[in-house]
Amino acid sequence: MSPRPKHASPPSNLREHIIAAAWEQITAKGAPALSLRAIARALNITAPAIYNYFADRDELVTALIIEAYTSLGDSQFAARDAVPAGDLVGRLKATGTAYRQWALAYPQRYQLVFGTPIPGYVAPFEQTSPSASRSLGALVSVVEALRTAGRLRVSEIPQVATGGENSFGSWKNDEGEAHILSLSISVLIWSRVHGLVSIEIGNRLPPFGLNGDALYQYEMQALVEQFVQ
Repeated sequence: MSPRPKHASPPSNLREHIIAAAWEQITAKGAPALSLRAIARALNITAPAIYNYFADRDELVTALIIEAYTSLGDSQFAARDAVPAGDLVGRLKATGTAYRQWALAYPQRYQLVFGTPIPGYVAPFEQTSPSASRSLGALVSVVEALRTAGRLRVSEIPQVATGGENSFGSWKNDEGEAHILSLSISVLIWSRVHGLVSIEIGNRLPPFGLNGDALYQYEMQALVEQFVQ
C-alpha cells in the first residue's frame, strides 16, 4: 500500500493564502466554479484547515467581495488625494480614471462585485455594505465639495421618492453625510462611467484612441461640462 500524501503545515497567514488561491481559481475557471476543496488541494492542505477560517464557500465569497470593494475604495481615495483639494475638476477626473484603471487591472474582482451573480449566493448586506459604500465615497465627497462650493450645475433633476433615501444605504463621504442631491448626481456619474467600463471589460467596446481610453476620457469631460460650473 502506497503511503498517503503528506500535507504541508499551514502557514501562519493561511487566510491570506486561501484568499489568494481563490482569486487564482476565479481567474482560471470563473467565480461559479469556486471550490474550497480545490483550494485546499492547490495549497496542499486539508479541507478542514480552510473551515477554520471560512465555514463554507459563501463565507469565502463574501470575504472576496469585501476585499474587492476595499481595494476599489482604496484606489479611489488614493487617486482623489493625489490631486490638490482645491482642484475639484481634477479630483473628479482622477477618481473616474482610477475606476477604469482598477477594473482593467482586476477584472475578476470587478466582475465578482458588478458582474454575473454566483448561482445560489446572496451577499449579506450587513457585511458587504460598508465596503461597497466606501468604494464610491471618494466620488461622493468630490460631488459634495462641488455642491458646497456652489459649483454643482444641476437643473430639474428628478426627486427621490418619499422613503427612497434609504436606497442610498450608508453612502457617505469621508467627512460625513452627503446631501441627497450630491448622492443623486454621484449615482448618475457612476452609472455612466460604469456602463463604459462594463462594456470594455466584456470586450464589447472598440478601442477608441491609441490606448483604448479616448471614449472614456471624452465621457468624463462631458460629465464635467454637464455638472460643473
